[in-house]
Amino acid sequence: MVPPMSDFALDPRLDRDSTLLMKLGLCQLRLMQDSRWPWVLLVPQRNGISELFDMTPLDQTMLTFETALAAKALKQATGCEKINVGALGNQVRQFHLHIIARSTGDAAWPGPVWGHGEATPWDGDARAQFTKRLLEAL
Repeated sequence: MVPPMSDFALDPRLDRDSTLLMKLGLCQLRLMQDSRWPWVLLVPQRNGISELFDMTPLDQTMLTFETALAAKALKQATGCEKINVGALGNQVRQFHLHIIARSTGDAAWPGPVWGHGEATPWDGDARAQFTKRLLEAL
């Protein structure tokens, strides 16, 4: 039996490195605290999940749906060339899905963003404007 979402516990590192934008049907949509790339996370509100296959088939389907929604909104809000989606979990075991807007000439193009330089915090106004565009696109 899957525990109710009200008992959901977010890994402290995800809490530290991202900000909750909204709760979708299954996932929390969170903005990464790194302005170099428009980068969001989807975190299924289920405890004890570290792999996609740990989720129920219904939750897997819902995750796919929410991933497509968030990715499309991110592309619309940024005008980026490519959306990267990945679930690594080597450092944070709690299942979470990265959705990152990429464009030619960005700080890590064409390589991966992980381990590239130091995170640059969002400027308050830029963060507010980006968040507004993203949420409107959703």
